[in-house]
Amino acid sequence: MDRKLAAAILSALLYAHGLLGFAALASALLHGHANGIAVARHMTAGTGVPAATAGRAAPAWG
Repeated sequence: MDRKLAAAILSALLYAHGLLGFAALASALLHGHANGIAVARHMTAGTGVPAATAGRAAPAWG
């Protein structure tokens, strides 16, 4: 196999591996964020706290 062709194939494989790794990391972070919102909404159910503000920190001036 030609050395340039082998280098191009290896480069493409490493690039694809990086993209898959980034997608996995983004998916894990988004999944954790979604779970955190669901837990916060569950914990504030029936407390009178609007669901839109569940899981958000109180403003420093309030």
